[in-house]
Formats: sequence, C-alpha cells, structure tokens
Amino acid sequence: MIRKIATREMSEKQWQDARKGSIGGSDAAAIVGLNPYKSAYALWAEKSGKIEPEDISMKEAVRLGHELEPYVAKRFSEITGKKVRRENYILKNTEYPFAHANVDRMVIGERAGLECKTTSALSLGKFKNGEYPAVYYVQCVHYLAVTGLDRWYLCVLIGNQEVRVFIIERDEDEIKALMDMEGQFWAQVDAGIAPTPDGSDSSSKAIAQLYADEGGECDLTYLDHTLLEYTGLKAQIKELT
Repeated sequence: MIRKIATREMSEKQWQDARKGSIGGSDAAAIVGLNPYKSAYALWAEKSGKIEPEDISMKEAVRLGHELEPYVAKRFSEITGKKVRRENYILKNTEYPFAHANVDRMVIGERAGLECKTTSALSLGKFKNGEYPAVYYVQCVHYLAVTGLDRWYLCVLIGNQEVRVFIIERDEDEIKALMDMEGQFWAQVDAGIAPTPDGSDSSSKAIAQLYADEGGECDLTYLDHTLLEYTGLKAQIKELT
C-alpha cells in the first residue's frame, strides 16, 4: 500500500528531516557501490545520526539542476507528447518500510514517472550508444519499487546542448535485488553495525568526522585484506556495468 506525506507546506528543514528516516532514490546507488561521491559507510553514518549530511543545497550544480527541472520536464513533454504533473508528496510503500520516494514528475494517463537530470558536456561520453550512468538507473529502479509503477522515464539535459530520453521498464528481479540490498543496509542502520569502509574519500571523511574528538591514530591494517577484495569487486562491477 502506498502512503503519501504532503510536502507542499514543509520547510526545507522539515523536508530534510523527513528524508533522514529512510532510504531515498538518491541514496540507492551509494548502497550498491555505484555512487562515486558517497560510500555506503558514509551514508550509514548519516542515516544513523552519527554525522550530519553534507549540505549540498547551495552547490551550483545542485541549484542549477533544481532550477532547470521544469525546463527538462517541459522538453520531455515536447519530445514525447506525454503530459506530466508534479507529485508534492513523499511516497512510502508498506512493503518496503525502509524506503521512500521523492519523484520529479508523474506521467499523466500512464503508470509511469519521470526523473529529470542535468549534467555537464564533460559527461557526454557516458551517454554513447544509448547508454546512461548506472547511478541514474539505480535511482529509477528504486522509484519503481516504491511506487509500484510499470516504467520510469529518464530525461537528461546534457551540457545545455542536447536532451535525451530513456525508458526503464519494470523488472521484478532487478527490484528484488535492489530492495534486498537496501533492506540489509537498513538492518545495519537499526543495529548500529557499520558497513566495511571501502577506502574511498567519502568513507575517509566520514571516519574523520566520527572520530574527530578522539585524537591519536587509528590502526586500520586489519582492513588490508578487505580492501583488496573490494578493489577486485569494484573492477568486476565496472566491467559488468
């Protein structure tokens, strides 16, 4: 069953606080190791309340993406002929109590949603041969799981020069795999058991914040074997992607 939490009257702080208590679409890629900017360890530390999430609301790329979202939605409608509407709710699904969805748009007359993205011209190579970044795919699969809809459209403005539209059809196997990983991650949040740090800058910064008041040095040599395994797995993920 889908439950809706109205956001129209929420302040920015209320909206952020509402999102802290579960996993959102933008969190999903970090959990599966596909977010280049945030690790599962850093996300765990944030969701556990051990560190404050980084305030990215004033970053130029984030602000630009927010400002251009209506334009991208309009271009999607022009290209596809499909009409869209805003969804001023946080969506929750009783089947996945650890997850929520803040979607950009719903497609009118169709069991589908729309994710609007903007990226720089430097990312053009990621869209060759009809491909797009895996982080976008994971976010859309998350939304399909929470909403129960049939498909998700992805509309991307690339370098203010080109707009591309992609379709992600509902795949129950993909949804189950992602929701299983998210459920396991949230069980770690509830139990206070941290994922293994992966050696990324994101994990290192989170560790530095967690132990900022303790001083001294921390012996992490026991992680050497784990990090070697992670490096090998990361290479496999890259090849599979």
